[in-house]
Amino acid sequence: MSNTILVEIAGFKDSFCGPFPCDGDRTCDLEKCAPSEKLVNAVDALRERFAHIYGDKVEVRLTLLDDGIPDHIAEIVEKDQPPIPMVIVNGKITPIGRISLPQISEEVNKVM
Repeated sequence: MSNTILVEIAGFKDSFCGPFPCDGDRTCDLEKCAPSEKLVNAVDALRERFAHIYGDKVEVRLTLLDDGIPDHIAEIVEKDQPPIPMVIVNGKITPIGRISLPQISEEVNKVM
């Protein structure tokens, strides 16, 4: 689908989903992955919530950097030096640096 918005999360398999520990407030608005604080679990939770909210209008893709860095990610790192996990919406890096439903949704809504 050509109108699909791509949310790409880039990071390492065993890394955390963000710089803040899970707490009772769940400011990221994701509960399914708690309290693991693991990137892979958080991306799965985000993908599930986005499917519920946006249907097939948004694709969430996880790009693991453990076995190498794809060229498009290397270009972003060289230019912007973003925090990990990187949140990329339709090829544009965002300054979020964590898996957060409200913050990533805000970026998606800007593109819609």
